[in-house]
Amino acid sequence: MLGIAQSTFAVGIVVVLFALFVMLLAGSFLRARRSDRARAAVSEGSTPGAGRPAVAAAPAPAPSRKKVVVSRRDFFRGGLLASLMVFGAQFGGASIAFLWPNLKGGFGSLITLPDTADVIKNQISENRQPVYFGAGRFYLINYTGDGTKSIYQGITADGLMALYQKCAHLGCRVPFCQASQWFECPCHGSKYNYAGEYQLGPAPTGLMRFKVTVEGGQVKVDTSTIIPGPPRGTNTIHQAPEGPFCVGGAAGG
Repeated sequence: MLGIAQSTFAVGIVVVLFALFVMLLAGSFLRARRSDRARAAVSEGSTPGAGRPAVAAAPAPAPSRKKVVVSRRDFFRGGLLASLMVFGAQFGGASIAFLWPNLKGGFGSLITLPDTADVIKNQISENRQPVYFGAGRFYLINYTGDGTKSIYQGITADGLMALYQKCAHLGCRVPFCQASQWFECPCHGSKYNYAGEYQLGPAPTGLMRFKVTVEGGQVKVDTSTIIPGPPRGTNTIHQAPEGPFCVGGAAGG
């Protein structure tokens, strides 16, 4: 929902700026036409009337180029319109750059992974660590805990679960420590087990997650909706740290 709301807001701002520019441009043209009509009316009023004696027409002067004089009002109006055009172009470009990850299937959208579910699970097993997908800002783990029919029902598929990379404390990116086999936040020391469930530190909950679906072996992760992490005390895999911590000392047990 966050990605959608941001993109909608950006598109709305671009539309409003464009409408404002069109209104100012139309107003400038209307004022110019009125000015032309007023000049034409003045020139018509200065021609000889029907009751006045006709005066012999003077020979037409040789055509000469008239010097165009721009009033200060027209100058400032043109400068304002030019500034609005430049600002609109810059803002539009920035908005497109902001929305581009969503348009091309990045964070904030439904992401289809290039590898099948079996390939991803083999990578996890061989490397002893989750698969990280940077464009979607999530880790994929091979989940074998007892929460698939309770707390994680509906968000896992074919044994795969997607964990948001942000720490539930203050949003730092949380790396996976291969030594302890836990997720460990380098900012303030919050620690989560392999399933992203809270274990130590100031984090209020476990890691947030995304819904995973698998269709015909193809893995899709919906990053448009961030699912809150499990509350403290949730421990569906009962995993002690398997080695020394990468952040803040050695493991016990």
